[in-house]
Amino acid sequence: MSQALPILTDPTTPATSHLRAVLTAPMFIVGATILTFWIVCAILGPEIAPYSPYADDLMNTLAPPGAAHWFGTDQLGRDIFSRVIVGARSILSVAPLATLLGTLLGTTIGLITGYFGGFIDTAISRFIEVLLALPLIIVALLALVALGPSNTTVIVVIGLIFAPLIARTVRAAVLSERELDYVAAAQLRGESSLHIMFVEILPNVMGPILVETTVRLGYAIFTVASLSFLGFGIQPPSPDWGLAISENYQLITGGYWWTVTFDAIAIASLVIAVNLIADGIQGAIE
Repeated sequence: MSQALPILTDPTTPATSHLRAVLTAPMFIVGATILTFWIVCAILGPEIAPYSPYADDLMNTLAPPGAAHWFGTDQLGRDIFSRVIVGARSILSVAPLATLLGTLLGTTIGLITGYFGGFIDTAISRFIEVLLALPLIIVALLALVALGPSNTTVIVVIGLIFAPLIARTVRAAVLSERELDYVAAAQLRGESSLHIMFVEILPNVMGPILVETTVRLGYAIFTVASLSFLGFGIQPPSPDWGLAISENYQLITGGYWWTVTFDAIAIASLVIAVNLIADGIQGAIE
């Protein structure tokens, strides 16, 4: 009596293959390494910093980089290396939350406009186009002037600004998905519109959403730093990088370059890291 042979199946799925491609992409690895370093600094900053980032030392102001102070000191004698390390916490708490808020709102709006189409799509799309025609940084400044600067306000304002941008990307992805057979089958089964949008369509447009979210995170980091530099973002005495540049940039003309250089490098490295991650994800899912 012959024995039935086992049926061999390929355990590799599109999702796992995409994940493997993302995790092995060189750009993703480099970006994730840099981002992980700053996340560790944000979490363990006060424990690993050699000095208190808030402690003034008026007898040791504007000291150049050396053995005692690797990045030098600022005009109040505070250790810049310690402030750069601890300063990662503020920007990595505000920017991701703002991006998450913008992603949740933008994804919901994009699903609604892309799925229903017609008048709803036209009305919301025209409103989005009006918003995007305005300079986003000016809108953010006006909102912060009206509401007052605080971390919560910055998160809400940036999230609301990013929502239309993300919604436009999600809408474009949903427009192509809603014509596919699985959507028609769900409609024939009598599934509700919410079920079709969030259970049927949403998993199939997660690739563009993930890429857009990562890109927006880079913009959020830069926006938070810019608002802090202008005095409308994170407030003193935080060692926030943008705020530190705002407090010390005038000292460059006096030759005290180290008071702003390392904070600027920190901002640039974090933005570049996020962009590398976004490029790695996009290249893997295309």
